[in-house]
Amino acid sequence: MSNPITPITSPLPAPLDKDSAHKAALQQVAQELEASFLTEMLKHAGFGESRGSFGGGVGEEQFASLLRAEHARALVERGGIGLAQSLYTALLARGDQEGGANP
Repeated sequence: MSNPITPITSPLPAPLDKDSAHKAALQQVAQELEASFLTEMLKHAGFGESRGSFGGGVGEEQFASLLRAEHARALVERGGIGLAQSLYTALLARGDQEGGANP
C-alpha cells in the first residue's frame, strides 16, 4: 500500500555549504520517516475511521488516509515524538562511520 506522504517543510536555516546541505537533507528524511511512522500508528489506533451509521460513507473512507498523513505531518512539525531526532543522529553517525561520504 502506497502512503501519500509529501515532504515536510520545516524552518531550517539556508545551507551554507555542501555539508550543511547534506545535514538538512538528512533532517528532512528523518522527519518524513517519523511522519510515515506516525501515520501508521494513527491508522492502527483507529484515527479517521467511520463513526457508525452517520459516518461519511465511501468518501470518508477514501480520504481517511490523507487526513492521517496530514495529522502526522502536523505532529512532526510541532516536535513529534522525538523519533526524527533519533533517526537524524543515527544517519549522521552512519555517515561519519562510512568516512563522511556525501552524495
